[in-house]
Amino acid sequence: MIRWIRQQLGFDPPHQSDTRTVYIANKFPQHGHYIPQRFADNRIISSKYTIWNFVPKNLFEQFRRIANFYFLIIFLVQLMIDTPTSPITSGLPLFFVITVTAIKQGYEDWLRHKADNEVNGAPVFVVRSGSLVQTRSKNIRTHFAVPETAVSQTVSRLESLQAVVECQQPEADLYRFVGRMTVTQQGEEIVRPLGPENLLLRGARLKNTKEIFGVAVYTGMEAKMALNYKCKSQKRSAVEKSMNTFLIIYLGILLFEAVLSTILKYAWQAENKWNEPFYNEKTDQERNSSQILKFISDFLAFLVLYNFIIPISLYVTVELQKFLGSFFIGWDLDLYHEESDQKAQVNTSDLNEELGQVEYVFTDKTGTLTENEMQFRECSINGIKYQEINGKLVPEGMTEDTPDGSVPCLNREHELFLKAVSLCHTVQISYDQTDGLGDPFSHANGFSSQMEYYASSPDEKALVEATKRMGVMFTGSNGENMEIKTFGKAEKYKLLHVLEFDANRRRMSVILQTPSGEKVLFTKGAESAILPYAKSGEIEKTRVHVDEFALKGLRTLVVACRHFSVDEYKEVDRRLHEARTALQQREERLADVFNFIEKDLELLGATGVEDKLQDKVQETIEALRLAGIKVWVLTGDKHETAVSVSLSCGHFHRTMNILELVQQKSDNECAEQLRRLARRIKDDHVIQHGLVVDGASLSLALREHEKLFMEVCKNCSAVLCCRMAPLQKAKVVRLLKTSPEKPITLAIGDGANDVSMIQEAHVGIGIMGKEGRQAVRNSDYAVARFKFLAKLLLVHGHFYYIRIATLVQYFFYKNVCFITPQFLYQFFCLFSQQTLYDSVYLTLYNICFTSLPILVYSLFEQLVHPHVLQSKPALYRDISKNSLLSFKTFLYWTLLGFCHAFIFFFGSYILMGEDTTLMGNGQILRASRQLMFGNWTFGTLVFTVMVITVTLKLALETHFWTWMNHFVTWGSITFYFIFSLFYGGIIWPFLHTQDMYFVFVQLLSSGSAWFAIIIIIVTCLFPDVIKKVFYRHLQPTSTQKSQFIEAYQGIRCVDSMCCFSEGQNACSRLGRLVERMMGRCDPARATRSWSNSDTFFSNDRSILTLSPMEVSHC
Repeated sequence: MIRWIRQQLGFDPPHQSDTRTVYIANKFPQHGHYIPQRFADNRIISSKYTIWNFVPKNLFEQFRRIANFYFLIIFLVQLMIDTPTSPITSGLPLFFVITVTAIKQGYEDWLRHKADNEVNGAPVFVVRSGSLVQTRSKNIRTHFAVPETAVSQTVSRLESLQAVVECQQPEADLYRFVGRMTVTQQGEEIVRPLGPENLLLRGARLKNTKEIFGVAVYTGMEAKMALNYKCKSQKRSAVEKSMNTFLIIYLGILLFEAVLSTILKYAWQAENKWNEPFYNEKTDQERNSSQILKFISDFLAFLVLYNFIIPISLYVTVELQKFLGSFFIGWDLDLYHEESDQKAQVNTSDLNEELGQVEYVFTDKTGTLTENEMQFRECSINGIKYQEINGKLVPEGMTEDTPDGSVPCLNREHELFLKAVSLCHTVQISYDQTDGLGDPFSHANGFSSQMEYYASSPDEKALVEATKRMGVMFTGSNGENMEIKTFGKAEKYKLLHVLEFDANRRRMSVILQTPSGEKVLFTKGAESAILPYAKSGEIEKTRVHVDEFALKGLRTLVVACRHFSVDEYKEVDRRLHEARTALQQREERLADVFNFIEKDLELLGATGVEDKLQDKVQETIEALRLAGIKVWVLTGDKHETAVSVSLSCGHFHRTMNILELVQQKSDNECAEQLRRLARRIKDDHVIQHGLVVDGASLSLALREHEKLFMEVCKNCSAVLCCRMAPLQKAKVVRLLKTSPEKPITLAIGDGANDVSMIQEAHVGIGIMGKEGRQAVRNSDYAVARFKFLAKLLLVHGHFYYIRIATLVQYFFYKNVCFITPQFLYQFFCLFSQQTLYDSVYLTLYNICFTSLPILVYSLFEQLVHPHVLQSKPALYRDISKNSLLSFKTFLYWTLLGFCHAFIFFFGSYILMGEDTTLMGNGQILRASRQLMFGNWTFGTLVFTVMVITVTLKLALETHFWTWMNHFVTWGSITFYFIFSLFYGGIIWPFLHTQDMYFVFVQLLSSGSAWFAIIIIIVTCLFPDVIKKVFYRHLQPTSTQKSQFIEAYQGIRCVDSMCCFSEGQNACSRLGRLVERMMGRCDPARATRSWSNSDTFFSNDRSILTLSPMEVSHC
């Protein structure tokens, strides 16, 4: 504990050197004064709180919010000075909000603790004292063992192993590991390099082996996966920013009212008769006190009196709405992918409403728009194009194989090409467990149907499977040797070195020793990474073939080789060993060595594999376009391949004018091309434009010409960026995100190279594809297929936005209604800070009486049916650019609140306040001595009208009624009446005053009070109803038109017979009759084409429900 505290304070940093040394089996040096290094334990901690720090840490975080901190100050002021209201009126709502939020956050953190315990409790076996001991929470293993330790597959051999691992200190990069292992054998030290291929990340699963032995180098929170853990998203939605702006405006209104009331109080008291009336004489201390202190005290008292204009429960209601509403995404069966058994996943609920504000979608291509399932289609060998027909290579133009069906005779170039493809990879083979897991070459003598290839890249798997069909079959690898069967003849190659793929080189290579003893390099990669380094072979013909493959939408790879002499290989081996065993600047040294090796290549050919488009990609992109969302495709593929796929998926239309910014060599050349494109767009007003940019040109454009580049992009309907590096993708997203218009961006991808883009965008979506789970882990939402994006935005995004936008506006409205009568009342009580409402009503207004209806509304409201939103994507435009939270809308709700508050107060005053005399403790008697209304009764009347009106106002805003809406709407009003009768019908011994005793009963016993309640409510809501009717008929929005059409279609289809062609005539006649009755007969809309293929939705929300049907289609 002391060491941990010292580390946190910076006195004892955990890592004092750039490297760490791990002694296998704790065999420390026996000589000298060696002090063992202390490493972190192996517990994973992704939780935020502990049982000890939950209360202080959670309170600190909650009081960082302006509203919570403000109410804490108000509560403290009420405790310190004499204020008109009890401290309970601020303290209880604040306690309620803090408690509910703490419970929610505590529950979320409990789930994280639960997940941590599952990981930390995973059983493993540890070698101790020559035997295996089962323990928990140790889950580190290696991918490939170095040759000297690969033989240590028993406990006794591990006990005799003497080795030391030196490696870098922990870092978050999953694809970087620099280390070396020194193995002592027979007194000789052997140094072997360790790289990413030797490090198995925590949480990985074993394949093709029962068990492994490994040494833990990073444990617990120092593991790479733990260092990549991301806390809850810090992204803030546009709604949250608007909400904070509105809070500041209302804080200004509050201060204005408090200052004005204080000034008017002193202005009024300037007259002696009001300064010290007979019933309220001042003491000597009060007369002699400082005027400044009295002014400040009165200002604070008015601040407390009006403080409820700031809606304290807004934050907790918004959090509950987001938390509970996020479950609807996971429960949506339309977002469930049956084949992979995956449902939509919500990683953060803070951005639900942002799904309804997206203006730009940035998408990866491979694995996002496509299936990431590759099929070999064509290849080029020695300048001749071939296609695969029935497992045989056939030159282009031939449609039939050899007549006798025999295997064609392959020359040296063909055989070398197929061998290069079947050997240059990192593919693994998995066999059925019943066949044994011993020698990986045990199946070499006879092909087993249980053999299956596994590869990190789908391209590699497709190519190896293709060569197998063509007669050159990869049969296994054990880390030292690779074996293939060439038309039945087994050949074993010794694997000397693997030059791993990286994004900068864009190629990977293997160095092998052939059965004849020759050293050869096989390499494959992008044509831009291979062709410039080739010195022999059919270079130009292959370049043309690669372009032709790309035009067909095929993914291309170029294959080459290099033969080494004995001296050349010795130099290569020496340089590789030096670079790989270096602990400093290893990447730079390896890059130099790889460039030295991968040159003077002999070009063998090229391959073309097809990646099939995902289902409904074209329809999804078209729906997004109709919704006003611009789609950008960011891919690392070749220019021609990317354009072909963009055309096939509907990203580019055939009629679209395709503009290109590619192969720019200098800043001046790039600037001139951008100007030409801008002029061309300006001249062609009607034509839609699409822009193609490559990575190199993009770098030039972003260096000096960002503004011009953005101008061109914004005038294009679709943009395609090819040959993109991962960081370039994030840079493009940031460029749009920070532009003057500040558009809302969404990024979607499936691989680790998309993580930076996903994290940069306002909303990040991960695809649960075949490229691992890193994109899903770092995303805000995750879906199984690209097609689900349409419903996620057009339906869920639409619903979440309208719900929370109305929630925010309604909260401010009902609090203006609540506190403005209190302000007006001060004009009638000489600004004496007399409260209009009872303290209990002040406390429970936001907690009980008006809280549930808006919460249920914000969970279930639907302006139109989900199927209508999907079939009419243009409805998404109605809510774009935060239109429902614009200043104009905010001003309307605020002014409406003030108007209703004036009607509450003055309506009650005019209807009930004439010809009355104040007597006793606030009771008012007519001349006839009949008991009537007092100041508490007057306040209760205003409060009663207010509770009913604000609840009914929300009912008018509700379009989609469920049983829960009815229950909480009418239940809240009923609860208010029952509570008031109970509260005012009993003398409560713990209350120091009984102001409300029998007040509510007296109020309800008066017929004039009921008359006043009804008149005031109607006066408030009737103009709102008239406004809605006129606006719907004179200036309807697209959404309102859809609501009418939806209701109209529901009226026409009054029975299931209408779903069949035979019922069409009857339904048409009924529809025309209804139209005539409504006075809006439109012959063009009185008919509908019916077909037996039309999908029938039994849960379709309509005015008249359909008869139940057993079939799914009409």
